[in-house]
Amino acid sequence: MYKRMLVPLDGSGQSETILPFVEQMAGPLDVEVVLLHVIEPPSASEVIASAGLMSPDAWRMKELEAKRYLAGLERRLAEKGLRVQRRLQIGQAANEILATVTESGADLIAMTTRGHSGITRFLFGSVAEAVLRASPVPVLIFRGAGA
Repeated sequence: MYKRMLVPLDGSGQSETILPFVEQMAGPLDVEVVLLHVIEPPSASEVIASAGLMSPDAWRMKELEAKRYLAGLERRLAEKGLRVQRRLQIGQAANEILATVTESGADLIAMTTRGHSGITRFLFGSVAEAVLRASPVPVLIFRGAGA
């Protein structure tokens, strides 16, 4: 059975809709939960559009907020008796999720999808789809509320 579950979260309430399932599965099976949040650096076009206004202080603040977010979730799950660790990565979401699977020794990924289809999916891609296609471990994809 599974020993370590990677749970990628983007900071949205929608991404957190997987957590009740994670709690129900991880608790009785004594599966360790690895919470992952990925901060994506601004693209070249975003940097140009903002005229380079993303200061080092603003970037540090973004990292601090992400750390607080993960710490809050870790505390909430630990209070329910789950074994939890947290990870913060910087990079492209799908790539960092896949790298963290290997680094953490996770044998399952549990994540939500926004459920984009058609032109939206074509234009913006799908992190969940990229992870599903390249993952070396099983992936549980939950279509979040409002998707």
